[in-house]
Amino acid sequence: MKKLITVLMLATALGTPTLAFAKDTKLSIQMSNYWGPPAYLAVYLNKPDGTFDSTVWVAGGQSRYQRDLRSWFRAASSSNQRIDGITGASIGGGRTMQVDVNIADSLIDAGYTLHVDSAVQDGGLVRDDAVLKLTQANSGTVVAGRGYVGALSVSF
Repeated sequence: MKKLITVLMLATALGTPTLAFAKDTKLSIQMSNYWGPPAYLAVYLNKPDGTFDSTVWVAGGQSRYQRDLRSWFRAASSSNQRIDGITGASIGGGRTMQVDVNIADSLIDAGYTLHVDSAVQDGGLVRDDAVLKLTQANSGTVVAGRGYVGALSVSF
């Protein structure tokens, strides 16, 4: 019995790290040419059933303005996920933001979607400004945004 337990523990210890592997992923967001203050962006993953999974990146470091991204803010607040270390500066019209993020291998081709919500002071909120299914086939594909985001692409 002790040998069986030892073997199971060893198998678990060796097998578990493969579940945690994350692809180095390049996220590129080209902003549309709008006039006004820099935009705050929330980049997050939704599960296959459409519910919030996790925050990938937040552009705009002042938390008092992150509340303007209402849908993401409510979902992220209720998940108790910390966003320290996954934030950067807000991004102005016509500019491009490129960041390296980690997305678990197990989420690719598993029905997850990447969402970008955007907000500009006195300009309003655009929920689901850009949405991309996380699939190998979509790696490098450019998706047009609906508001402040001009284009979104993700490369694995």
